[in-house]
Amino acid sequence: MRRTGPLIVGGGPAGAAAAIALAAAGERPLLLERTAETGDALCGGFLSWRSLAALARLGIEADALNRERIGEVRVFAGGRRAVAPLPWPALAVSRRTLDAALLAQVDAVERGVAVRSVEDGALRLADGAALMPAALFLATGKHDLRGLARPAAARGSDPTLGLRVRLPGSPALDRLVGPAIELHLFARGYAGIARQEDGGVNLCMAVHRSRLDAAGSPAALLAMLAAEAPDLGERLSFMTSEPVQAVANVPYGWRARAGTAGLFRLGDQAAVIPSLAGEGMGIALASGIAAAGAHARGGGAAARAWQPHFAARVRRPMAVAGLLRRLAEGAAAPWLVRAATPGLIQIMAAATRIDHDAPTGA
Repeated sequence: MRRTGPLIVGGGPAGAAAAIALAAAGERPLLLERTAETGDALCGGFLSWRSLAALARLGIEADALNRERIGEVRVFAGGRRAVAPLPWPALAVSRRTLDAALLAQVDAVERGVAVRSVEDGALRLADGAALMPAALFLATGKHDLRGLARPAAARGSDPTLGLRVRLPGSPALDRLVGPAIELHLFARGYAGIARQEDGGVNLCMAVHRSRLDAAGSPAALLAMLAAEAPDLGERLSFMTSEPVQAVANVPYGWRARAGTAGLFRLGDQAAVIPSLAGEGMGIALASGIAAAGAHARGGGAAARAWQPHFAARVRRPMAVAGLLRRLAEGAAAPWLVRAATPGLIQIMAAATRIDHDAPTGA
């Protein structure tokens, strides 16, 4: 059995941020990533102003990701639209570009290494090898690891699916979307739309399984939504034959509230904020940086106190985002848009951010 120092499983923003911060504190972490090459993950293309500041502290400048800033948010529901400036500029970037920029800052990365399970503190790899880390930083995103899976009850009775469509850039689509983040609300779901650094438009959707089951297929569901929400349908008309990507059973609202010595849960393994808030990347970065700080001060034992402290830290943005999600997915969505003055939208945008300057806990 191979023994290691701090071991990070997952090379997304949470894992890479932890690795960079651990190295800055004098540690020598090892990061394992199951993919051989950096791909374009389905989730997490929006970076708020606070996330951009956190990335800058990790050595990643905003202009290296996307020179175009997002300056406003638009919300659509029931034929109504609300528009407001964001409190500060944000940007949209593909996960391929973001993850590659972060991993370039990590010294020790082993790629193409799949961790299958955790048993008695030891990680079992796909090739049969076993690793015993001094501390484990679990950053596997929405994918659970056998032995450390989040509870099935967190998914709910009508679980949420994530769907993603890439729309090729065009002058007509640029005129529709432009330098904005769009939210399209509909019954039992919503879609977020933004233009990324390559000029293409990313359309990510959170929808309850019952809607997909009723439609019969992702293509049929998109056709139904295009008819139900004409503004969304106008964007979907730019679809090509590229397949719809999906991730199942997203446990929105889940937080890891208890801590275990030697185990730091990061990103979506720590807290899953409803994606309409656009703060998944913010939580990923904040958790990685904060966990690294806790480990630098107290070693693996610090995880026991750090995990509930981080859960408390994300409680407010998670609660606000959860309330907005319930309103957005129900019959109140058109009323929500009608009541959404620019001032209220700015308040909600600020209230769903995690505070990157808060104390990092034990």
